[in-house]
Amino acid sequence: MGYWKNHMATIITGATAAVFTGLWPAFYDYAPILNFVFIMTVPITWFMVLTCWLSQKSADFAHHHGHEYVVHQKKSLSNSQTVQVETPKQVNLNDIKQIQDDLSSELNELKSSVELKDDEIERLNQEISNLKTLVQIESLKAELANLKALSSKRK
Repeated sequence: MGYWKNHMATIITGATAAVFTGLWPAFYDYAPILNFVFIMTVPITWFMVLTCWLSQKSADFAHHHGHEYVVHQKKSLSNSQTVQVETPKQVNLNDIKQIQDDLSSELNELKSSVELKDDEIERLNQEISNLKTLVQIESLKAELANLKALSSKRK
C-alpha cells in the first residue's frame, strides 16, 4: 500500500495548503500584492488537496474491486464447463476449383449489370484465380455481395 496508504501526495499538498492558509492572516496587511497571491494560492492548493484525495480514493476503489473481480473470474472459470470450438474444415483442391468457378460466374453476371471499371474486374478475376484459403474465399464473397448490393441500388 505504501506510506500513509498512498495518500502521501494528499498529505503533503494538505500541509502546504495549511501553511499558506496560516500565513495569509500574518501577511494580510504587509503588501497588497501578497494578499492577491494568497487569494489565488489558498483556494488552489485546497482544490489540489481535494483532487489528490479523490483520485487516490478512486484508484484504491478500482484496485480493490478490480482484484476481487479477477479472483471471482478465475473461480468462475474453474467451475465452468468446457467449451468446444469448431475448427474450420479443410478445403481440398476440388472444392477450391468449384468455388473459383462459382465466383467467376457471379463476377461475370455482375459485370453485365454493374458498370465496373475494367481494372477492378481484372483485379477480382486475379484474386479468384489465387484463392487458397477459406479466409480469402469469404473475403471475396463479401466483396461480391457488396458489389451486388451496389448494382441493385443503381437499378
